[in-house]
Amino acid sequence: MGTSITENGFTKTPVAIRRPLLAIAAVLFPLSLWAALPTPVAPSTAPPAGDWIGLIQGYIKDGGLVLGLAIAVLGFLWIAYLGFAKFNEARQGKAEWAEVGVLGIVGAIVLIFASYLLTEAAGVI
Repeated sequence: MGTSITENGFTKTPVAIRRPLLAIAAVLFPLSLWAALPTPVAPSTAPPAGDWIGLIQGYIKDGGLVLGLAIAVLGFLWIAYLGFAKFNEARQGKAEWAEVGVLGIVGAIVLIFASYLLTEAAGVI
């Protein structure tokens, strides 16, 4: 059938037979593992059963809220990085201490404004 024995005593199975066997093993093996998986969490809008469009819209809304939260976290980290950098410059005498204060006030205003916009966007979504 086209099999041959190699130097170490193993047979070479043709690729035409090996691939389907591996595909079947890959499909059948994890079936017992799938039984232990938890059920997926419904989106926050909780559409009725069978409403696939509502389910997809709910997941998109939740994804948008998570994206907005990630944007807010990145903004906070950016302002914090700038604050630490300006503080370090002021300690070394390269910047005035008033610049650190102004950055802190402006950074707080920017974060509050960004939080407000993201909260409003969450209500629109």
